[in-house]
Amino acid sequence: MSMRTPFARVTGLGSAKEGAHHFWQQRVTAAANLLLAIFFAWLVIAHIGASRAELVASFQNPVIAALTVLMLVSVAIHMRLGIQVVIEDYIHKESTKIILFVLTRFFAYGMAAIGVVSVLMMSFGG
Repeated sequence: MSMRTPFARVTGLGSAKEGAHHFWQQRVTAAANLLLAIFFAWLVIAHIGASRAELVASFQNPVIAALTVLMLVSVAIHMRLGIQVVIEDYIHKESTKIILFVLTRFFAYGMAAIGVVSVLMMSFGG
């Protein structure tokens, strides 16, 4: 016996089984962003008035570089997930949704990649 409605059986539509994964990704990245933002605020405040050489020297510390890279990646994933929810809620045309999803991924991961490469360049003496 199926618990699906007759309409759902006819159309073949049902749960995409993606909601829980999306929900947990948002919550985990939000918690990570909170902790990493505290670290990053400390880093920025500690370097107020510092020269570029001092800033580069601090990014040569592997812990600071790694935490900054983690923050950039976590913020990019969280941003992509948040924008995805807005697109799903307010854009109703499927072709527009798909285009916006692709552009959102390119933007989020592109910004993260630029940030990660910048941190790595400073970390390795750039």
